[in-house]
Amino acid sequence: MKEAAETVQAGMQPGENVYILRLYVAGQTRKSLAAFANLKKICEEHLAGIYKIEVIDLLERPQLAKGDQILAIPTLVRQLPPPLKKIIGDLSNTEKVLVGLDLRPA
Repeated sequence: MKEAAETVQAGMQPGENVYILRLYVAGQTRKSLAAFANLKKICEEHLAGIYKIEVIDLLERPQLAKGDQILAIPTLVRQLPPPLKKIIGDLSNTEKVLVGLDLRPA
């Protein structure tokens, strides 16, 4: 997993609908690592070339939890495209994540 506040960015093209995703974790726990791996896999399969993942470790930067109102971890926050969306958990349920990111109808 990347260090706190580092990003993983796919080859985005100007003018494309870009997905900006923040994954809030607390250290490199089994759940945090699973959430990152699951998110990376989902993005590669469904958002290839149009996503950016920012991993925020709240053990290192706890003040960032308040901005996105993080109450549980791991939590994924879709910053862009609007509206803002949140998904809590290790992101192992691909269908739930796709619906949560508006990539598949509910």
